[in-house]
Amino acid sequence: MTDILIKSFNRPFYLDRCLFSIFKFVEGDFKISVLDDGTPKQYLDKIRGKYPEIDIILSKNYAQKTSAITENLKNKTEINGFQIPVDLWIEAAKNASDYFIITEDDVWFTEKININDLVSEMKKSDINLLKLGWLGNFKDDQHLDISEINNKIDRIIPHKLFLKGQKTMEAFFLNKYKFYSFLYKLKIVNNETPQKYWALNSILMGLYSKKYWLKIWKNMAGKVDEKQQLINASVYFKKNKNNLNFIARLKKESMKTTFQSSATNSYHNYGYNFDVNLFNYLINEAWFTDKFDSFQNFPNDFSLDYFESFFNDKIDILEFKKWVSHFKEQYKNLGVDVG
Repeated sequence: MTDILIKSFNRPFYLDRCLFSIFKFVEGDFKISVLDDGTPKQYLDKIRGKYPEIDIILSKNYAQKTSAITENLKNKTEINGFQIPVDLWIEAAKNASDYFIITEDDVWFTEKININDLVSEMKKSDINLLKLGWLGNFKDDQHLDISEINNKIDRIIPHKLFLKGQKTMEAFFLNKYKFYSFLYKLKIVNNETPQKYWALNSILMGLYSKKYWLKIWKNMAGKVDEKQQLINASVYFKKNKNNLNFIARLKKESMKTTFQSSATNSYHNYGYNFDVNLFNYLINEAWFTDKFDSFQNFPNDFSLDYFESFFNDKIDILEFKKWVSHFKEQYKNLGVDVG
């Protein structure tokens, strides 16, 4: 039995799509756990009714987060999107199967996979991370050596990574003692160098060995620290550098995500007159009353005009489009296929 862990917060219309896609496209023996940080109870109850097979585990701040959503709708008090339930995720991972998928509510499957076969191959080939999707980003392939493990999986080996011990990698990523700046002057690194290390990690679409995921998330101190993740991944990868199958990916991507929605404004506040929290409320309520179809335009993301049909003059459509365009552009610049 392989665990599938889904991080979730206040977008049941996407969570519904995510769960639907798992039951449609994932074959084999698996157990789904939703790790929820504040989706209002009535929405979670509806999810439970539609998918009685799943478990929903609430964060320790669940009540506080649901109250924050209510307060936001009443008084526009900002929801603290930086208060993240890292402890919940780590505890769930510790209790998960030796190999597990970890994803988020706004990610969905688009191609069939057999989870039993994939885990069997990971054990056989000593794969620590199998990427099920990579956001259509083939730009980074120039930094990878890619070769076949079997007819469904390729090994991916990042080349020319600077790899040392823990303290040196901390100095490297955090530029302690101006170490990164020194390497930059020597032309050993450049502005694109940090991006290469993301070959060792997958935020949204990874089938992981538990040991490796827990190594990556060591010393998080209750927050999502991406530099610390890359430090941890680099150190562990160096220790396993003789394993040519350490990182792999499917030959064909099997997952997608959205680039036109956010759980809060914390990371995507671009200065436009667009209220992400109000947007989520309007779509959540439409979904709750069966007016919003979670599978509209599936397997692609929802059409913008479909979202707009539920705004009821409460959201400025032009400002919404500006926000989406900005959201997409920042990922497009990284080589991501934003659709």
